[in-house]
Amino acid sequence: MVATDKLFAGSIPEVYDRFLVPLIFESYALDLAGRLASLAPQNVLETAAGTGVLTRAIASRLPESARIVATDLNQPMLDHATAKHADDRRITWRQADALALPFEDQSFDAVVCQFGVMFFPDKIQGYREARRVLKPGGHFFFNVWDRISENEFADVVTEALAAIFPQDPPRFMARTPHGYHDTDQIREQLTAAGFAKVSIDAVDNTSRAPSPRHPAVAYCQGTPLRNEIEARDRSRLEDATNAAADAVASRFGHGPVEGRIRAFVITAVR
Repeated sequence: MVATDKLFAGSIPEVYDRFLVPLIFESYALDLAGRLASLAPQNVLETAAGTGVLTRAIASRLPESARIVATDLNQPMLDHATAKHADDRRITWRQADALALPFEDQSFDAVVCQFGVMFFPDKIQGYREARRVLKPGGHFFFNVWDRISENEFADVVTEALAAIFPQDPPRFMARTPHGYHDTDQIREQLTAAGFAKVSIDAVDNTSRAPSPRHPAVAYCQGTPLRNEIEARDRSRLEDATNAAADAVASRFGHGPVEGRIRAFVITAVR
């Protein structure tokens, strides 16, 4: 992982929330929220909350007595989330590093993280922190993307950008969001962090967009992939986005488009 992989700033949070959230995140947020709600937790910690898609889903499933602390490393993402959800008093928004959580031991009934652990520079330390703040018997829910070849829009966009920058292809999507999919490794690292019971489910979904440009903008301008493109040539962001849109259209058509997405959902019990 490179330093810019974790940088969600500038216009990225707004584009992320507008384009990427409905494209790939909403269905998995509903899945995680349903698993969490089945346990009726009263105190929930969310790490890597981003712009709040999972936070919204959790809040819609929990009673008024529940409390949710939603954290993220990137303050700009939290600022965007807070502006949209400031009226829900059950939610506390807080900047925090998932590898050094500012909470006491055994503070939460559940910890949940949607597509965030891939960004942890030290996975085992992140898992240890989740376990530390969980009460005995508490659950840690998170998900990760499968390999990029199983997630069609991300794969097509990545290959299109490789043609634009053949000497130094931007590999953010393959390297980080889709770079942590070895379920045996995940299970081993959770065990090393002290979790005694781990279950992993593969969950397939379909990503839908109104046009080929929608996923192109989502990935090229709403993720740290934008940082990689601009590091190579700041003037070519729109060219890169157009090339990605053309590649999506060539593969999936020029009208509304659909692509396969696949993730793993992990449940670990303290």
